[in-house]
Amino acid sequence: MTTPLDEAAVRDALKQVIDPEVGMNIVDLGLIYTVALTDTQITVEMTMTSPACPMGQMIMDEVDAALHRLAPDHTPAVELVWQPEWTPAMMSDTAKAHFGWQADDV
Repeated sequence: MTTPLDEAAVRDALKQVIDPEVGMNIVDLGLIYTVALTDTQITVEMTMTSPACPMGQMIMDEVDAALHRLAPDHTPAVELVWQPEWTPAMMSDTAKAHFGWQADDV
């Protein structure tokens, strides 16, 4: 049985992409803003924790590769955006706990 291709499946696949500077997946870090699906394309709008992120291109390449693995018949379109600006408050509770923060700490 194959998993249906929907936003949840895309986000789950993107949890395999780790930001090497912090050791946490990009979904729980809150770096994935939007996921849009058509019959032929997966569009992901994402950001980085900082515009100066030295791993930015590598992370985007890994997102592209994860989307190819998930849906080889779809064209991935990975768009880097800076608005809204990322803040630690965008992290999941899992990520906050990983860093030893309470949900209301950030």
